Amino acid sequence: MTRRLVLTNEAARHPFRRTLPPPPKPAARPNDDQDWKLFALSFGAFFTCFYSFIF
Repeated sequence: MTRRLVLTNEAARHPFRRTLPPPPKPAARPNDDQDWKLFALSFGAFFTCFYSFIF
């Protein structure tokens, strides 16, 4: 008899969802440049709004 190590998912309340395997964990990837992207986007948006109001 073969049994899975984890029989049920405690977060799943419905009987059908309990039979499903747990969702896979997302792969961890470095997110080092997120601050620079946000800065560039904010700067571009501010510059566009300011430039359109001036001219």
